[in-house]
Amino acid sequence: MKKIKIVVVGLGYVGLSNSILLAQKNSVMAVDINVDKVNLINERKSPLADNDIDSFLTNKILDLKATLPNKDVFKKADIVIVATPTNYDETTHFFNTDSVEKTIENVLNLNPKIKIIIRSTIPVGFTDRMIDRYQTNNIYFVPEFIREGKALHDNLYPSRIVVGGYGSSLNAISFLFKKAAKKKDVEILFMNPSDAEASKLFSNTYLAMRVAFFNELDSFARLKELNTKSIIDSIGYDPRIGSHYNNPSFGYGGYCLPKDTKQLLANYKDIPQKLIEAIIISNEVRKDFVAQEVLKLKPKVVGIHRLLMKEGSDNYRESSVQGVIKRLIKKNMRVIIFEPLIKDENFLNSEMICNLESFIELSDVILTNRMSKELMPVKSKVFTCDLYCSD
Repeated sequence: MKKIKIVVVGLGYVGLSNSILLAQKNSVMAVDINVDKVNLINERKSPLADNDIDSFLTNKILDLKATLPNKDVFKKADIVIVATPTNYDETTHFFNTDSVEKTIENVLNLNPKIKIIIRSTIPVGFTDRMIDRYQTNNIYFVPEFIREGKALHDNLYPSRIVVGGYGSSLNAISFLFKKAAKKKDVEILFMNPSDAEASKLFSNTYLAMRVAFFNELDSFARLKELNTKSIIDSIGYDPRIGSHYNNPSFGYGGYCLPKDTKQLLANYKDIPQKLIEAIIISNEVRKDFVAQEVLKLKPKVVGIHRLLMKEGSDNYRESSVQGVIKRLIKKNMRVIIFEPLIKDENFLNSEMICNLESFIELSDVILTNRMSKELMPVKSKVFTCDLYCSD
């Protein structure tokens, strides 16, 4: 069979995992503006923390090359996958979709008949606007449902494949992803682009709601001197609730959940709602609560053990503990941080301590979102909401 020529634009977790996934059976050119990322991928080294990505780059035969943006790659391609970042703009209260729009415009100017698959998370109605703007049905939205640190695994074993679009190519696009997956019985869902966009935002907002629920349960139990774990274990036996995604934390964070909940709320303009807004407020209240509980211990120095949300990831962007740090600093608390990923001497107006033993010795209380084995010897110093030692 002739290989499909695919260009993937943007090499974060979504773009890189898609590049590797599809390079098993197709010819993939991965494009990014970061020259270091491009060089690492061409050297078969991962720029991101993901065990499966590391393994595939090292051990698998992949038809994969990486390059900086250039016109030639788009002219020769059959399909372009857009996986550029869409950060939430606190001024406009909407995703900044400039990188997606510019990519679509550049690609269609060079190759008007090419198929474009958007995998970046976008507002409801965005794909239809692009279809209307360029008078083409060759733009599709295929939402991703992946975890940082498990991105390739979640593409190899997808919970479902959703394709939003019009025309005769829906089956071909779904097959592109299905044939690259290891999971055989994958549910395929076809819908219009706006339904697909909504399914992505509502999915992440539900996950955020679940995090917020168990966090508020934990806040209640702590102040009422109840056993959080006993309560969560008990309600988890109800099959309608289940014993998953139930580990209390300092709040939901990371790249996706905070921005996706805010974008969904923005899409609710002129539509009655209370719950979506409450989820966002609850997350801020939880950070207030954690900071207040730490201050009750009257430490002179609070140590923050890792800014990462979870093991197996190298991403500390928008981690919930950063919100706690800011609240502690506002109360004039001295905060020190142990985070080997950051080489700066100062972060969030806090001193970075690179030596773990020195960090432990200096800290009166150690905050960690998820308990680590290296803190077990000083467990009496540790403040965590982690019950299950899991994500």
